[in-house]
Parts: sequence; structure tokens; C-alpha cells
Amino acid sequence: MGEQKHTYNRRSILKAGLGMGAVAVAGALPLGLDSAAHADTPSTLRRPNSLPFPGKAVGKSTGEFPFDHLVIVMQENHSFDNYFGMLPLRGQPAADGFSFDADGKPTNATPVNGKSMRAYHQPSFAGSTDTGSQNWNDTHRQINGGAMDGFAATGPGSMGYWDQPDLPYYYSLANTFTLANRWFCSAPCQTYPNRRFLMSGTASGLISTDIGNVTSNYPANGTIWDLLSKYKISWRNYFTDAPTSAIMFDTILKHPLNLAHIEQFYLDAALGTLPAVSLVDCNMGAVTGEVGGLLQPIKVPTFGSLANNVIESTAESEENPQDIQLGEAFVARVINSVMHGPAWKRTMVVWLYDEHGGYYDHVPPPAAVAPDDIAPMLKAGDAPGDYRLYGPRVPAIVVSPYSRPHAVTNVVHDHTSVLATIQRQWNLPALTYRDANAQTLIDFIDPTAMAFAKPPTLAKPANPLPGLLEIYCHGQAAPPAPA
Repeated sequence: MGEQKHTYNRRSILKAGLGMGAVAVAGALPLGLDSAAHADTPSTLRRPNSLPFPGKAVGKSTGEFPFDHLVIVMQENHSFDNYFGMLPLRGQPAADGFSFDADGKPTNATPVNGKSMRAYHQPSFAGSTDTGSQNWNDTHRQINGGAMDGFAATGPGSMGYWDQPDLPYYYSLANTFTLANRWFCSAPCQTYPNRRFLMSGTASGLISTDIGNVTSNYPANGTIWDLLSKYKISWRNYFTDAPTSAIMFDTILKHPLNLAHIEQFYLDAALGTLPAVSLVDCNMGAVTGEVGGLLQPIKVPTFGSLANNVIESTAESEENPQDIQLGEAFVARVINSVMHGPAWKRTMVVWLYDEHGGYYDHVPPPAAVAPDDIAPMLKAGDAPGDYRLYGPRVPAIVVSPYSRPHAVTNVVHDHTSVLATIQRQWNLPALTYRDANAQTLIDFIDPTAMAFAKPPTLAKPANPLPGLLEIYCHGQAAPPAPA
């Protein structure tokens, strides 16, 4: 692999690092308002900088949730239907997955070139060739005003899905803990903007994954990491080859001591010494690159470049064309290490995906609260739109001793629900209108009943080696022809 400088294909990085080993809000904010105009927004909307509990001390535990440790595991690029469309037939009939014919095969289909492309079982653990993307324009075409019928038109491989034998650990999680039927990615676009929403409640105008933006567009109210540090609440971004927090590069410049290698996470989990908030990143597959005006080269992950298939096949983020079973094994190790650690009874894990990766989902994203008055930085020819629309659904499960057993929630969530939960647990000010008005994770749990005081027995993750061998020998499979 040669060194890449300044120009990156598709979503060629998630982040730049140091290379160390039902929302019930009435209305949405119009864009383009100045700060004075915010006074005219609906009274039901909480404002940025407001506290969940105005009468309580800022930055102190409220005891609102039965946890001292929140662990966030965000993987890459899968829709709900892509992973859990088959779940209604695999033990959780309340899951809002596919519709089925008499033979138990999905009937969901979208048109392409005058024909119909039905959802089909992926024959490869690396996904399919000819998939649509998750960029702004493809995603809007896929959603198509709520019709959800543009997926095959952006690439027939977008209609592929996986099933329980492919991902036994994930299906075991979904059949044990509480599953979200309505967790949408925060914006109808790529990784950078969606992961920014997770950390700052806004995309600050971004719609794409662009390496040039890691050193710009720092959010006006900062990030959740800035808030936690300000109020001396412990946090760490544990990473394997590059930390998510570095997609806003000032974060790692301001908080370098809050970065730690993944092995430190396993040690902290084993000792019961995890911080209050942990963000845990897998091996993304890294190449040497250079960011903007930075003088020193840094490590950046690749994410889906077929030219780097050797690295991609051994990465764990689950982005096409990586072996998804490697990602499942990583998530299983993280969650199992928490469940069997001494702090399990006071820990909550949120496992989710940043965006849908271009894969099919049948549920239209609802309207969302605009985070601020910053409009998306659209170019000529881009689909019109703003941040008042969520992106497609993604898988999300809350793993906790207090999770409601074998349950689903139909409350609308997005990534800022994680922020809302952190803010409510420690009475921290909201960063934007979006997180101020997001639903917390309270519907995933019953705080009065510890259903899983003893960690449950979960299925073992699939052995990824056969899939790796198949990828190495044959690469990705082509989708079937539309009928």
C-alpha cells in the first residue's frame, strides 16, 4: 500500500488518531435562525446549555439510572433489516423486521431498471459487490421521501441481509436484552457527521466523511468529552488503531490522557475500574496518511477500500468488505468482559451502528429536531435537505443488569440519546437542541428490577476464519439478478 495524502476514497477514514498501539417533541427548529430567533421556537423544546435538573448541582450524579459506568460500542455501516430483518422468525416476534411469505422468505423488495429486487441472504461474510453507499445523495435516494424504495436503484447488493447462523452472538443479544425497533442514525449521511452527533449533538454542517474536516468545524458548544472533563467526570476513548474522538482533532489535543489502548479496557473491565463513560473502538485497519496542515503523518483507518483488501479483511468495524464475523467477535469480547467483571451490576453497555452503510431498511426515518442553525454544506447537484430528518434505522441494544428481558422498545432514538442519558445521569448541560430534546435510554431498562444480576449465557460468536478464507480466495459475491 502506498501512502495516501489529502485525498481519500469514499469513506476512507473514520477518524484520525495518534497511531498509539417515539421522540415526542412538537416541531423542529427551522434552519437559518439567528440566536434571537430561537426565542420563538416551540415551548416544548429544551435549549442548549439548559440542565436536565435545574435545581440540582451541575456535574454531580443524580442517580437517575442504575449505573456508574456507561460503555459505548459503535460499529460501522449496517441497517436494522440488514442484520435483524429475520429476527421475527428467530425468537423475537416483536422485532420490526421483514415481511415474509409462506416459506419464511422475505417479501421486501425495491425496484431497479424496471424489475424488482427482493431482499436476499448474503452469500459472503464480506457483504456484496454493487451496493449503494451511505453518502448524502444515495441515502436520500434510498429513503425517497419515506417510500424506502431506492435501495436497489443505488446498488442491488444493498438488498442483501444476514441471518442468525451468520451472527449467532448478535441474535443472542437481541433475544436476551432490550432491542431498539426505532433507533435511527442521526443524519441521512456518512460516518463523520453521525459520529459527531454521538459526541457533540451536531454535525456542524458536515454531510460527508472528509479527512480535511477533522481539524475544522469544532462544535460551538464543544463535545461531551469537554463537558465530562470540565466537571471532572472520568472518561476514556479506548481504541485499537485509531480513536473515534479524533474525528474532531482538537479533542485528542485537549484530552490526550483520556486515550488508552484497547488492552487497557479489558484490564479495567476485569478490575472493575472502568471510568464513568467509555467509548470503545475496534481495529479499523490503518494506513499511514497525512491530515491537512498537520506536519507529522498520523495513522488513519481505511474503511472499505478494495485496494487494501488484506487490511480490510482483518479489520473489525464490519464495513463492507470486511468480514462481519470479526466485528461480532470483537463486540462479544467487549460485552463479555463487562458482564463477567466485578462492576457488572453497575454498568450499562450500548451497542449500536453509526449509519446504515447503504443497506436496505423498510422503516421511513421520521422528522428530527434540528440541532442548531447550521445548514448542511451542500454542493451543486446535492439532494436538498437539512438535519431535520434522521437517517435509516440501525441495530441498537442496551446490555445491562436492568435491561428488560427479551424485550423491544418502539421509542424513537438516535445517537444523541446517548448524550441525553449521560447528561441526565450527571446533570450536565445540553450541547444542542437535538440532545436537549432526545429521549434517554430509560425505556430499555427497568431500574427497579435487576433481571440479569447473574450474567446470562449467550451464544458464542461465529468462527470468522472460514469467512476470511473465502474473502481471501474469492472476494465479495455479486448480488443475484433482479427478477
